[in-house]
Amino acid sequence: MTGAKRNNKSVAMKLWEKGYRLNRQVEDFTVGDDYILDQKLTKYDALASIAHAKMLGKVGILNKDEVQKLVIELNNIIELDKQGKFKIVKEQEDCHTAIENHLTKELGDLGKKIHTARSRNDQVLTALRLYYKEELNDCKELVNGLIAAIKRFTGKYGKIELPGYTHTRKAMPSSISMWGNAFIDSMQDNLKAVNFALELIDQSPLGTGAGYGIPLKIDRDYTAKLLGFKKSQKNPIYTQNSRGKFESTILHALTQIMFDLNKIATDLILFSMPEFGYFELPEEFCTGSSIMPQKKNPDVLELLRAKYHILVSYEIQIKNITSNLISGYNRDLQLTKGPMMKGLEMTKQSLAIMTLIFTDLKGNKENCSRALTKDIYAAEKVYALVKRGMPFREAFKTISEEY
Repeated sequence: MTGAKRNNKSVAMKLWEKGYRLNRQVEDFTVGDDYILDQKLTKYDALASIAHAKMLGKVGILNKDEVQKLVIELNNIIELDKQGKFKIVKEQEDCHTAIENHLTKELGDLGKKIHTARSRNDQVLTALRLYYKEELNDCKELVNGLIAAIKRFTGKYGKIELPGYTHTRKAMPSSISMWGNAFIDSMQDNLKAVNFALELIDQSPLGTGAGYGIPLKIDRDYTAKLLGFKKSQKNPIYTQNSRGKFESTILHALTQIMFDLNKIATDLILFSMPEFGYFELPEEFCTGSSIMPQKKNPDVLELLRAKYHILVSYEIQIKNITSNLISGYNRDLQLTKGPMMKGLEMTKQSLAIMTLIFTDLKGNKENCSRALTKDIYAAEKVYALVKRGMPFREAFKTISEEY
């Protein structure tokens, strides 16, 4: 307990503490909102620290009793975080500092040993990758939920025929089934993109230090296995260089999902207009006007449509932030956290909302049938003549004279 009491005054110590006070304005600028964003990473950094402590015990740097005490307290941090009771203050800068300060406060000098054989650089990479893996698996679950919702919708309304369009003009007959299945097929392709991103990031960076390895004999494959990574990322320089590269790959996969949501939203906005009326949105999904009492606006779809463009901007932000940097860690990389976290959250929210829309969306058979004017069957007439032996070009010319 003596050590714990002695370190109570050091709760907000920085991991790089050098004995001087940082200029407050500089501190505010360099920390930014990182300490707020890192609340999402606390659990993952604690899990990585548990694996790291066990590895330090395996290689003889910590004894069994020390490992046990660290694991117990790190699990306590996870529980406190779950309850919303583990707070990171600006002076701590990030979750890594907050966790080590807590361990030092509770365990004295033992808490100071947890950082042996690692850097904040590989710490943050490890926490982020654990976070990304969980978030991407959540996205996959939501994509599958949307696919199921579209299947239920097409199962109910799929036989309804409606016009298909090219150049925003009636072209050939289509159906609600054909329309819905187009997005099912595309979402299944999107899952492949997400799976590729998951496979790419499934490499443990823990133990690569600041990008140039650790001058101690450690077991990186052991921590990789404990944390559920497929393998260790071997080259320590590439470990740092992959930050931004991996993030932009994730966001690119997410933009494929959001691209489809954008197109679905655009279709539904247009074809739920009273002038078309092919689809009917539930009233409770529409908002009103402050001046026009008759309005029922598809705001939710308009926002879904717009969010695709925001996500694309996040991908571009990360690519721009991380290009033109020399190999190794650069503080610029800190600024990739915000767009990544926002992008993941935006995608999950958008998938959930679109699934909800399909749950109560209706197809209007009467309006769809009314829109199937005779001109939409022109191509069928051409092929009817082709089946009777007329050359296609002659058949095409013959039918075109009717229009």
